[in-house]
Amino acid sequence: MPRPRKCRKVCCLPEREIYGPLDVSVNEDNLIIMTVDEYETIRLIDLEGFTQEDCANQMNIARTTVQGIYNEARRKLAESLVNGKVLKIQGGDYELCSEVKIGCSNGRCCRHRCKRELAHKEDKSH
Repeated sequence: MPRPRKCRKVCCLPEREIYGPLDVSVNEDNLIIMTVDEYETIRLIDLEGFTQEDCANQMNIARTTVQGIYNEARRKLAESLVNGKVLKIQGGDYELCSEVKIGCSNGRCCRHRCKRELAHKEDKSH
């Protein structure tokens, strides 16, 4: 019997769910679906600079799972860019971090950390 699938912790949903060429209509032939957990690995690793190990700890999953999710997410991004397809972010096995919590994954929730860093940068600039 296979192990039950773990819900992946995600700090925030994307601001927009559809990306792609402006001159293309959205239909099944030119649509690529990226899951929210795939989006989160791209955000954490490529934007926030996390290692795969840090990303795994943040999302509360194994590093090898992150590696698989990340590889699939990058393949989808490449297909969208190279072939001019529309990328839609939806679905997946994820659990959104609660605003009420101090942090997830041992207090290292990226949502809360980013807010603190942004406030700290703003204080320094004044």
